[in-house]
Amino acid sequence: MQDYAIALCALNLGFAPGSPAAFAQHIEEKMAKAARQGARFVVFPEYAIEAALAWKPADLPPTGEMAFLADAGADLIELLRPFPVRHGISLLCGSMPVVCEGGHSNTAVLLTADGREIRQEKLSLTPGEQDADSWDLTPGTTLNVFELDGLRMAILICLDVEMPALSCLLAPEKLDLLLVPSMTEKLSGYHRVFGCAKARAVELMTAVAVCGTVGAAKGTTQMPTNVSGASLFLPCEEELGFTGIGAEIAPTGGEGGEEPFLIANVPVETLRTLRGGSAEVWPGSWSAGHINVMREAG
Repeated sequence: MQDYAIALCALNLGFAPGSPAAFAQHIEEKMAKAARQGARFVVFPEYAIEAALAWKPADLPPTGEMAFLADAGADLIELLRPFPVRHGISLLCGSMPVVCEGGHSNTAVLLTADGREIRQEKLSLTPGEQDADSWDLTPGTTLNVFELDGLRMAILICLDVEMPALSCLLAPEKLDLLLVPSMTEKLSGYHRVFGCAKARAVELMTAVAVCGTVGAAKGTTQMPTNVSGASLFLPCEEELGFTGIGAEIAPTGGEGGEEPFLIANVPVETLRTLRGGSAEVWPGSWSAGHINVMREAG
């Protein structure tokens, strides 16, 4: 396999669908666009489901939003389920609250073109996701590695990609592609997530695809702004253009209705060759297990 084309859609939450069917139609339009441009995979961002707040009950408190969005997400998934097979393109639906032991998890849902469903819970939660007065979520405990279209992949949701400990767990897995759906309120958050995603590409000698929400959902109580873009990061190697950037669309707040949509090519064979020993200085899945930390007395 040479290149593997993917589409990254930084969903503008302000499109305000009036129903699950309208939401599904918007996603299907993006899938069809991606398929026409040769993509085999389309990625939507973390909490893409927040756009469903456009039809929430008027008296819904913030503490009730997770249950509402979990129901909306379940309805949406059922509407989306036929689309990957129909269009021949796998769909990462973004993430959504899912009922779990202890409450709700923030879970990414992937519907594949070969008819499978793959889920990944967010492992490291933000303070807002642990606030008992608002979203109050439960962190996941399992990191899934899976194969799709001959590629080895994993998903890290937003803050998870900022955790080097998770990168260490993935290092021996020889990933071809790491997917990072995100949601960041400010430009600072965008740079944290995207900057760490680029670091993961260097550490893992792999491609890392990132996209986030932009705009603001009608009815939101937690995220009055969303700033993001879309990028494919690669190792900083001569064969890949030196810079570590395979493709990118600059961040935006989405106030003008813009919705960044990026088609990017993952250079699979080049990445595998580099991981096989031809990288400039990469030491492989290096572990610091043999290193001792010395603490000098002050």
